[in-house]
Amino acid sequence: MLSAVFIGEAVAALLALAPGFVGDRWVYFGLASLLVQWIILLTMGLLFIFRKRLARLKPLRVSWIALGTLVTSSGMVACGAWYLMELGLTRPDVSLPMFLIKIIAIAMLVGMLSLAAFQNHWLARQFAVRVKQAELEALTARIRPHFLFNTLNAGASLIHARPEEAERLLLNLADLFRAALSGQQEISLADELALAKGYVEIETLRFADRLNIHWDLPSPLPDIMVPSLSIQPLIENAIKHGMEPSSTRVNVEIIIKLESGMVRISVLNDMPKNKPTVATGHQVGLLSSRERIRALSQGRAELDTRIENNRFIAVISLPTDDQD
Repeated sequence: MLSAVFIGEAVAALLALAPGFVGDRWVYFGLASLLVQWIILLTMGLLFIFRKRLARLKPLRVSWIALGTLVTSSGMVACGAWYLMELGLTRPDVSLPMFLIKIIAIAMLVGMLSLAAFQNHWLARQFAVRVKQAELEALTARIRPHFLFNTLNAGASLIHARPEEAERLLLNLADLFRAALSGQQEISLADELALAKGYVEIETLRFADRLNIHWDLPSPLPDIMVPSLSIQPLIENAIKHGMEPSSTRVNVEIIIKLESGMVRISVLNDMPKNKPTVATGHQVGLLSSRERIRALSQGRAELDTRIENNRFIAVISLPTDDQD
């Protein structure tokens, strides 16, 4: 709102300083400022009223609707200002149609310039997201073979001794790769947890008694959409950095809570004592996960990390009111 007010004041100042004006420029600046601010407030008020419907549309379409709202508001405020002048506040020196044309033309000019600036910003942002997504996909392409080979080796060792577990391992692996290759950006929280549980089952078969997984989930689960494969990499990261430096049993906890309109998905793992480099190792993978979650959720979801009581904690925060 402050940005809109400052832009409005800048437009009023430009009108007052325009060459060829005859009269008191300060008075003209005050009247122009009053007119512009009413247009801005009416435009922002209308957009705020219909914000829930606009949230379902694409940003570029919303920008065109905002431009139309600005032009409509300009016409309404211009009509009101002209009739107030007719009542005797000050005598208008132009007819109502000409006054409307001038005000709407100025609104169109400012609106088109703002729209062009927004479109350039949006295209640049989309390009940056695509570049980041390409980097993440390249990173994932390098990481997946290691996980794939380890899982296939584990499955091969189970085929003769425990064929049912080997079959379950391969089915879980197929589900993970199907989700990874589908290109789907968002899935339901229930489906994401099913993928995460399938991954945990694979790792449990690999590490046996060395790994203890605890789930703390609400019932029923929040009916929201989450970035695809956003929880599984956090669990993978927790298992990797909890298991590799330690020969003891490692505890990993997955907690989901609904707090003040936010769904918080936490993944906690024990940190081996006297191993300060573990936190650095965590950050390498989590940086990619953070950027991926931001990109796929269009900035709605956030990933934060911290260390408490010798436990590494990664938390995804996602608002629920955006899911309407």
